[in-house]
Amino acid sequence: MKKLIIFLLLTSTVFSQQKKDSIFNVEKDTLFIAKDSVIKPFKELFFSDDDLNTIDSLLVEQKFNSSLVDSLSYVINDKDIIGNVKIAVTTDLLKVRLSNLNDNTPFNLAYNPSLEKVINSYLLYRKKYYPALMAKAKYYFPMFEQYLDQYDIPLEMKYLAIVESALRPKIKSRVGATGLWQFMYGTGKQFDLKVSSYVDERQDPVKATIAACKYLSQLFTIFGDWDLALAAYNSGPGNVRKAIKRSGGYKNYWNIRPYLPRETAGYVPAFYATMYIFEYANEHNIYAEIPRFFNFQTDTIQVKRAISFDQISEKIDVEEEVLTHLNPSYKLDIIPFVKDRNYAVRLPSNKIVSFLDKEKEIYALADADDAQREKPLPKYFEMDKRIRYYVKNGDFLGKIANKFGVRVSDLKRWNSLKTSRLKIGQRLYVYPKKLAFSIDKPTKKKELKTTIKGNYKIYTVKKGDSLWSISQKFKNVSVDNIKKWNNIWSAKGLKPGTKLKIFKS
Repeated sequence: MKKLIIFLLLTSTVFSQQKKDSIFNVEKDTLFIAKDSVIKPFKELFFSDDDLNTIDSLLVEQKFNSSLVDSLSYVINDKDIIGNVKIAVTTDLLKVRLSNLNDNTPFNLAYNPSLEKVINSYLLYRKKYYPALMAKAKYYFPMFEQYLDQYDIPLEMKYLAIVESALRPKIKSRVGATGLWQFMYGTGKQFDLKVSSYVDERQDPVKATIAACKYLSQLFTIFGDWDLALAAYNSGPGNVRKAIKRSGGYKNYWNIRPYLPRETAGYVPAFYATMYIFEYANEHNIYAEIPRFFNFQTDTIQVKRAISFDQISEKIDVEEEVLTHLNPSYKLDIIPFVKDRNYAVRLPSNKIVSFLDKEKEIYALADADDAQREKPLPKYFEMDKRIRYYVKNGDFLGKIANKFGVRVSDLKRWNSLKTSRLKIGQRLYVYPKKLAFSIDKPTKKKELKTTIKGNYKIYTVKKGDSLWSISQKFKNVSVDNIKKWNNIWSAKGLKPGTKLKIFKS
């Protein structure tokens, strides 16, 4: 039973893609589980309520504290809309529209009073948020649809990302569920979504979408129903199977809904309501804002060394804010260079040529910035080149000090000696003569500053400014000029409010 519980805990959160040590294989639409070396079809397994409670306890604790509940507050529970008598769409009209949607989707989008209340609540109290949300959708949805189609998943599943993250790729719940599709760390790792100090691929729109497609495909393999796959994405397959059993064997989502966890009971209606509002936005006078970019207006270039967003911005005319928006997976606004990982930067398509033209300059700037960082001084490395000396018969501190050309006070300090008494065989650490004095305190070097005389103007840095954009505001002024005039060597310290000298000649 312990093996069985471990298996189901894993499958409640993710279905492993690892080739080695795989605990199950999906072949010919049948899921098999290895238990005590006997292979049995998953459909034939029977679980008690106690088993299923154990299986899903960990998932419920984590998943139901996700951004769905605590950050976005996207799902409206039935208790929040009881007594709501206001309507934005009549019952008869809603029935017709839901029937039309149901004819065009494999989801069971049938009318019921609970769904009607959710749709009316969204239209009455959240209508103002949809234009901005639809603008984001214009950027992300074409990419979602490409991979949903590739994995034979209904295209309407794109609305799941709205319920999960409101299309915010960097959103993170208080328990760590991250990205457009809200993957926990362990779940993402199972689907090869790498997380490091520089990169979180759960925030990568493309890679996270592919991972979500794999997960949804496997959930559909288990249940054979997209509504139940949707519920299982939120609560785990164990909870869905338990609800089916408690309902008496029903497999329609609305029939098992009373037996699902409270959050999942509100999750699927939120998905349906979102689908309805997007599909009938014009009829409700909801119009998308103009997106800053469409996905087809961007492209990627693989980097050949580690570079930062501010270095790219300084050499080509693109704001750091745009780079952050298009490259959400880079946590520190730095694109690392790691062998075999092929990290790339996504740029507006009209900036690709500029990047290629100035690629060498960008890398040279990165080299220059690296050179400006304080390096460990070689003389302090030599502190490790100490000599281990063992006291012999007849030794005393003065004799040992003369032997190595150091001072008695140095020997005492290096070895924390309070007296001059020594014992035969006692170990002493001795440093070479040239280090006897240099290892104590580093001498301060005077900072060299460039002094330039002449008439100049004071420019106050504004939000969004870069050295390049500032240089364009003045005639015959280059980025190098601004750096030299103001003794700055990197754009990283360029903050709003900083005063810069701009000389007239």
